[in-house]
Amino acid sequence: MAPLLPARAQVVIVGGGIIGTSTAYHLARHGWTDVVLLEMNTLTSGTTWHAAGLVTQARGTDGTRRIVKRSLEIFKNLEQDTGFATGFVETGTLNVAASPERMDELRHQASAVRGSGVEATLLDVDQTLERHPLLNPEGLHGSLFFPHDGRGSATDTTISLARGASARGAKILEGVTATGVTTRAGRVTGVQTDQGEIEAEYIVNATGMWGREFGATAGVRLPLQALAHYYVVTEAIPGLPRNLPTVKSGDEYAYIKDEAGALMVGFFEPGSYPWASTGIPQSKGFVQLPEDWDHLGPFYETIIERMPVLADAGIRLHFCGPESFTPDGQYHLGEAPDLKNYFVAAGFNSVGFLSGPGAGAVLADWIVEGRSSIDLPEADPARVQRHETNRRFLERRVVEYLDESYEIHWPFQQRTSARPLRVSPLYERTEAAGAVFGELAGWERANWYAPEGVSREYRYSFGPQNWFEHSAAEHRAIREDVGVIDTSSFGKLLVQGRDALAVLQRLSVNDIAVDVGRIVYTQWLNEHAGIEADVTVTRLAEDQFLVLSGPATVNRDLARLRRHIGPDDFCTVADVTGTMAMLAVMGPNARRLLQPLTDADLSNEAFPFGTSREIDLGFGFVRATRVTYVGELGWELLIPSDIARHIWDTLLTPEGDAGPRPVGYHAMNSLRLEKGYRSWGHDISSGDNLLEAGLGFTAKWDKPGGFIGREALLAAKEAGVSRRLVQFVLADPAAHLFHDEPIHRDGELVGRVASAQYGHTLGGAVALGWVSAPGPVERGWFESAVYTIEVADRRLPAQASLRPMYDPTSERPKS
Repeated sequence: MAPLLPARAQVVIVGGGIIGTSTAYHLARHGWTDVVLLEMNTLTSGTTWHAAGLVTQARGTDGTRRIVKRSLEIFKNLEQDTGFATGFVETGTLNVAASPERMDELRHQASAVRGSGVEATLLDVDQTLERHPLLNPEGLHGSLFFPHDGRGSATDTTISLARGASARGAKILEGVTATGVTTRAGRVTGVQTDQGEIEAEYIVNATGMWGREFGATAGVRLPLQALAHYYVVTEAIPGLPRNLPTVKSGDEYAYIKDEAGALMVGFFEPGSYPWASTGIPQSKGFVQLPEDWDHLGPFYETIIERMPVLADAGIRLHFCGPESFTPDGQYHLGEAPDLKNYFVAAGFNSVGFLSGPGAGAVLADWIVEGRSSIDLPEADPARVQRHETNRRFLERRVVEYLDESYEIHWPFQQRTSARPLRVSPLYERTEAAGAVFGELAGWERANWYAPEGVSREYRYSFGPQNWFEHSAAEHRAIREDVGVIDTSSFGKLLVQGRDALAVLQRLSVNDIAVDVGRIVYTQWLNEHAGIEADVTVTRLAEDQFLVLSGPATVNRDLARLRRHIGPDDFCTVADVTGTMAMLAVMGPNARRLLQPLTDADLSNEAFPFGTSREIDLGFGFVRATRVTYVGELGWELLIPSDIARHIWDTLLTPEGDAGPRPVGYHAMNSLRLEKGYRSWGHDISSGDNLLEAGLGFTAKWDKPGGFIGREALLAAKEAGVSRRLVQFVLADPAAHLFHDEPIHRDGELVGRVASAQYGHTLGGAVALGWVSAPGPVERGWFESAVYTIEVADRRLPAQASLRPMYDPTSERPKS
């Protein structure tokens, strides 16, 4: 008998796996009981049913670690609420190292997770064997132990969540296929199904590996691709101890856990392949793929050497099932950028079980309270680039991600598949100059330049890598002379029309009503005062503005602009990124380089800081803007793409004195960190406000009409600041920082590093990090006392400052 479909619901959740049921359960706990969950087959039948059941906290970002910690709370308390067990057992996890390089990684990982409050202990070989006596110690160098990790039953947990949701009034309907979404004026209005339509205020796409196809029915882009994932379950092994720690051996591409007197061995091995890339079959549940022992056999033989008890164990189950993966290895959690009240929770990269309960809880908070309870810019669906939903790109990039997921995760590691794709008009010129390219949002960008005779490749390590000295020379060129950075990948949004100023004024905390030919640095806030964007706005004409954004944030900034153009606003916005190249000419000798090449007067009096105007340069014309992201005198040049090569040649091959040095993004990052300049998505995001971020100077509190988030920001100002973004420099000039390292104040954990690079002028690793106080405190609290930062299990002294340690009065850019 077909389930009775309601005519309407406040929230419709599509997908009956662990994430969908968790969302329904937590909405119901909030008191939102007008919730309908639709599952086209039966609960858990997508990918939840074959989850291995591991719960591990060793995730790659602070936000995703906090999601798992939220999951752990749910696993431990759910049975008490619903009466239905989850099967969760706290066993711990041993991440073992079979090489010195892997042990190095584990030392850094130990520090990083501690910055998120995760308990982790480094063990030597003997201590590792005490925890798991079945391991072969040959070749082991030690392990990292997570005592509060565990395992549970994906099916039992899902049913428990569904029972808890139903008990509070939510409707769980199986055998109903959602076929589309209805919308009006950029907002969801309902869900279409094979049994009728449900009117809805909110929709949640929790359809797992069907997420890409279901999202496309509403114009929501989700780059998801199903890949084959293998595990083996042995026959019962006599005398096998129960509840041993899970073993994860990256060097052998495997994890092992005991299960009902047997062992489960799962693999994240090289040689994965996509499944159903042209579309996941709608009618199938409990999908199982064919065995492939020719592929898996060699990996199984290798793990037998690490755990010899496997050698004599028969195999009861050789399982292969599809799971959904994303190009960057991060899931999608949050509101779709172009469709209000359409929420996504999909693409969990084989960590759906351990993340699902927490992710559903956070999504429910988000829907009810209007904002996420955990800051997760890395999971924002607005990060998606258009090319990432291309089938051929997806097939290559997600395979690379899975193939390397158990490899060592090196600092500055570059993806190699599906490249090159997006290139600057100056790509060939930078390549000829020795560029070693990295990739961001599909863009090929010169990260550093290899001098003649130096190999153009990355050689990874946790210390100074092979590009370190060359990037240092680029850094010094900008500090001491002049350098040129190809910044063409930065996003450029043209906003124009009668009401363009009014739209930008509503969005921006700063005052955009400046004279034509001026540039304004500003943030865009949400209603809770969180920072949604960090941009510059140049007034090109009375009714025309250019917004400059980062390559990875331009899509979300474009979506935010469009969302805030009202039905009566005469205003348009267009992404014009590809029409212009951009060069940053920076350094104390920038004026000396540029002045002979133009008739424009570039003197400080005629062309002051913050000025933007069209000037002649070489044989053409460019827009020159006096601004800086590196803390030195300089101009950003916006160049029509058709003359970009000519401008490069004009700048880089001047007559007379030696020309400027081409400079890459590694050097630019070290320069901006020395000056304390923020980067959205790394240092600041929608969970941070201006006052905490040290950006209160941009807020024009009394400008006519105010700005979005003003009232919440005023309330934050009144309440006082108990958290700040602080600049740090390590005292040890040989040490390096990357991100997420724990920050201690007088021996107490108070925060973590957000972003870092080596500061060649300051003479040590420099970082921006978040520090929390016990309550509202005066500014001096954040700079006083003794700070240390934990790096690879060692606490190193660090100097703290709220003012930039390099050129704190910003005299150099205005010289």
